[in-house]
Amino acid sequence: MGNSIPVNRGQRRNPKRLQAIVLAALVSFFAVLVTASQDPDSRPRRSTQSAVANPTATPTPINITTPVSKTSNSQRVPKQPTPTATRTPAAKPTSDGQVAPVLGEPPPPPRLRPKPSPTPEVNEEIDPESVVRVNTELVTLNVRVIDRNNRPINNVRQDEFRVFEDGEPQPIEFFTREEVPITYGLAVDTSGSLRSQLQSVIDAAKAIITSNKRGDETFLERFISSDKIETVQDFTADKELLLDGLDNLYVEGGQTAVIDGVYLAAEHVAEYKKGDANDRRRRALIVITDGEDRNSFYKQEQLFSRLREEDVQIYVIGFVRELDRETGFIRKSPREKAVNLLTKLATESSGRTFFPDSLSELPQIANEIVRDLRTQYVLAYNPTNKTRDGSYRAIKVAVTEAPSHDKRIALARSGRLAPKGELPSPKRLPQSTPGKPSE
Repeated sequence: MGNSIPVNRGQRRNPKRLQAIVLAALVSFFAVLVTASQDPDSRPRRSTQSAVANPTATPTPINITTPVSKTSNSQRVPKQPTPTATRTPAAKPTSDGQVAPVLGEPPPPPRLRPKPSPTPEVNEEIDPESVVRVNTELVTLNVRVIDRNNRPINNVRQDEFRVFEDGEPQPIEFFTREEVPITYGLAVDTSGSLRSQLQSVIDAAKAIITSNKRGDETFLERFISSDKIETVQDFTADKELLLDGLDNLYVEGGQTAVIDGVYLAAEHVAEYKKGDANDRRRRALIVITDGEDRNSFYKQEQLFSRLREEDVQIYVIGFVRELDRETGFIRKSPREKAVNLLTKLATESSGRTFFPDSLSELPQIANEIVRDLRTQYVLAYNPTNKTRDGSYRAIKVAVTEAPSHDKRIALARSGRLAPKGELPSPKRLPQSTPGKPSE
């Protein structure tokens, strides 16, 4: 038939087949949308359709901004308190290039300062030309008296004490058993070696602080290495500030500098209110450490020389049990070295050492330290050797035997450094005339 129009082969397809292709394409399109809208962390749903146009195709990821999650407990950075004073390098390094550690602001050069006595009142009966000499050389001693079982004895009279300087008896001019204010420091080793004991150490320190009485003042130091010696809380009578300071202690890595930490803390205690005319306060330092000194700037000889200049009693709580794990075949036992250092610290300053076998002993140790600080005698003697040459003078305090013949042991600092230089000029009283007050 010449008038017929030729039909293209594609137009002869079955209409039902064409509908099936279109339907499959729509199913594939909706499957992609469903997959893209799902939570990426959840398991993808299974489609109920049996056909997918392109099984290898992957949906384009959606860029979703998610909030940053909080740091987990295992990754939490310990709170680091802002100390009231931190170690600052000394102005002049030593000849070998080292820099001495300094606690807080650099203190003035250490020197013995005599305690001034109040000027006597002037009356008309005193010769206006008379010269008043004031004794500024009295040596004050804090003395503990114990029995053979280390129990305190509180009934010793003044006439039962004997004081010797370089073997020579000395006249006692002042004596009291009255409770006097205590100025003390708490120096806590917060290096990694005390990580497992830190909370128990804090609890024991809190027990000591809560026993403070009116007039007592305390400062808190943490020490690690020579460049990490900090005053967490300076001297204060506010217990809440001190307890907050203890709560803010944290462990930090570093080469432990026990000698430097003790040196700076003892110096800070000794210098506090040192110039007060009527200062009879007791001064002490409580050190909590494992005793293993790894890298101090000061040497032991320098530390003990400094301690001889001041009347600061040192009480030590030493966690030394774990040190022997690092003992070698050649070197000396770390535990033995630590015990020797800590024991000498206490012995030289008439203090005490405690080496707990378990953390459960800390509350009792805290009670004993408080008891010792409260049950002491204060003596002052006028040295018979007036030579001002800066030499070391050995001191010994003894107690006569009791009527019951029980042994009584007196513990006091083992010596002092004599002052150097000339005596202060004698004070001349101002002239006064009858009926006219002196100026």
